[in-house]
Amino acid sequence: MTTQLAVTGLLAIATTLFAFRVNRELFTGGGVGRPTPLEAAFYFFGVLSLIIGWYFNVRYTHHAHHPSYINYTKALFTNWASDSAAQDYIIVNVALLPLWSIVDGRRRGMKAPWIFFVMSLFTSCSFAMAFYLAFVERRIRLQVPVAEPAVSSTS
Repeated sequence: MTTQLAVTGLLAIATTLFAFRVNRELFTGGGVGRPTPLEAAFYFFGVLSLIIGWYFNVRYTHHAHHPSYINYTKALFTNWASDSAAQDYIIVNVALLPLWSIVDGRRRGMKAPWIFFVMSLFTSCSFAMAFYLAFVERRIRLQVPVAEPAVSSTS
């Protein structure tokens, strides 16, 4: 494993742990409970995207002639099909994800919503987006008041 991969992996773990730590009220105290199937699906697809993405990144790092961020980015734009996908990914990851998660996260009362963008730089865009959506799912459940039992009125 290269030093670059090790550092990136440590930063991926650190940013993910930071997101959980600053939003720990979503995971402690029993107020929200166990993950819902939707939340579990977000975690599943986030972790799946991380594993697949890291598999290809490790292969790139070990098999490219001169692995670097510049060469990696150039390799994204090798034909019109990959050009289309690459520009889409870059705009989503660098512009839309931070705008969405920061603005929406603040509106929902999430702490440090910017961390999901930073997390995406070391994990994957899909991982960061999936974990953001899982945290939002927990935030929504935390904020929904428990319904009072209906009182029957007899006249």
